[in-house]
Amino acid sequence: MMLVGRRRAGVSSAVATPSGARPVLLATFDVPFAPGAAELAVESAVESGQPLLVVNVAPIPVLPISIAMGYEYAGTDEVEESLRAPAELAHSLAVQVERLRVSSPHPVAALLELVVERSPGLLVLGPDTTKVPRRLYRKAAKRVLDEAACLVWLAPE
Repeated sequence: MMLVGRRRAGVSSAVATPSGARPVLLATFDVPFAPGAAELAVESAVESGQPLLVVNVAPIPVLPISIAMGYEYAGTDEVEESLRAPAELAHSLAVQVERLRVSSPHPVAALLELVVERSPGLLVLGPDTTKVPRRLYRKAAKRVLDEAACLVWLAPE
């Protein structure tokens, strides 16, 4: 005889309803992606049939001279190529792709705000950890694990 769990009186059964698109969010902090991060994100988007968001969160200092002179973000060719490659691959595999750049003096908070706005099913936090400041990456990893309401993959340190 097999015992099956019983429902208590007063507890209603919930019916799951589709929640719409839950994109895969691939993020870096103005450095190229870690080996494997972009591939994981593209494969996940393809297999799940969800859009891919390729995001570069660029930390910018808030200095009086920066504001007065109106300095803007200037990316490197290496970072640009790292962002372009997974976007082009995903697009060639019929995945809807969106590239975003977020510039903020508080990059971790800006990334988490984007996670709340876009509600991804998977966040691939994939900066090359040899090129991003260790303190920034550890702070980001801890906050993302604590606060993001989605699956998270972290680039190995």
